[in-house]
Amino acid sequence: MERRPTLLLISTFGLGYLRPASGTWGSLPPVVLALAMEAAGLGPGTHPVVFNAVLAAVLVIFSAACVVQGDAAEARWGKDPSNVVADETAGQCIPLMFLPAGAVVSLELSLFTLALAFIAFRVLDILKPWPANRLQDIPGGWGILLDDLVAGVYAMVIVQVCSRGALG
Repeated sequence: MERRPTLLLISTFGLGYLRPASGTWGSLPPVVLALAMEAAGLGPGTHPVVFNAVLAAVLVIFSAACVVQGDAAEARWGKDPSNVVADETAGQCIPLMFLPAGAVVSLELSLFTLALAFIAFRVLDILKPWPANRLQDIPGGWGILLDDLVAGVYAMVIVQVCSRGALG
């Protein structure tokens, strides 16, 4: 019996079908979620446990979607299909987690920090520095996912260094 990929999650609720730059569209939900939590008073400066737990849940759910449905997605659409953007959604959560409280003390600083996390992740996801460029060669869902998680870790380092540097 053929397992059809669950389109809803692996396409991040259909964002993977938007063109151009489906990966960029797939990276937006965690940033919008982080901004909404900040606006609701649940940001990393006031409620870091809640903020990070929500992002961790998104990371786990969309990572699981890649791993569980990756083989079926590649069988249906080819290697690392562009409409599968759950990997970008998962990877984008990483640089948004564990933000220094001082990096989000004002709306301007919050917007700067979120924009930095988004841009750093997208650039690194596109450039795929080592070992991300090697990990994407792994077949199936792990290959779809792991390069984005590495890009997320690299982006998190950039956000942490820049945030702490800006804070003095």
